[in-house]
Amino acid sequence: MANLATARPLPKSVQVSEMLIREIASGRLADGARLPTERQMAADLGIAIGTLRKALAVLADKGLLERRQGSGNYVRAQTNVDSVYTLFRLELLAGGGLPTADVLDVLKLKRPEEATGFSGKFGHRIRRLRYLNGQPIAVEEIWLDTRYTGEVQAANLVESLYKFYKEALGLVISQVEDRVGVSTVPDWAPCAFERPLDTACGFIERLGYDQQGRTAEYSRTWFNQDAVRYTIRLR
Repeated sequence: MANLATARPLPKSVQVSEMLIREIASGRLADGARLPTERQMAADLGIAIGTLRKALAVLADKGLLERRQGSGNYVRAQTNVDSVYTLFRLELLAGGGLPTADVLDVLKLKRPEEATGFSGKFGHRIRRLRYLNGQPIAVEEIWLDTRYTGEVQAANLVESLYKFYKEALGLVISQVEDRVGVSTVPDWAPCAFERPLDTACGFIERLGYDQQGRTAEYSRTWFNQDAVRYTIRLR
């Protein structure tokens, strides 16, 4: 059985802003909708009003929120909004959901043949269990090219790997290529994934490229199609 280690969580205000960004993108928070009062939202989310206001300020800066004096906060849906989880394309069936993750293991191993374009024969393999709003929805295996770092430690990972890449390694994933299909749950998936081994599930194979167009990352994600869907929005 795999040992789960929760990745370092994002700051609470970032979690809330990311959740709201995904809710707006999915349409669960419609353009023009009036948000509850800040006091009510903070109570519903179990956070301090100051934390909520930091999150709402991020939305306002991105043009996703209009603040009307004496009236309240109103959603302003926008396209091409940059966020921590811009490239995370799994959503709950009802839409949205805040991504979190548990790290299963981190090892330096010989890369798989599918990881084309890597600088050498080895890569850093990261296996994780993914959640949306606390519900286990996917297991993933990520291979990072060793050109960016000689060592990756589980304790240094945050819930958004792309944020970790950017801040810790100076690596920006500027483009991805996804192939979506069907596979079977891998034999290393933990019981917490809540799907029997070797049963059919959704499958995403991804190649990620850095700003120089070099292959930086290869990943495989097995997801529970009864709980989430793969969504991409063309703009």
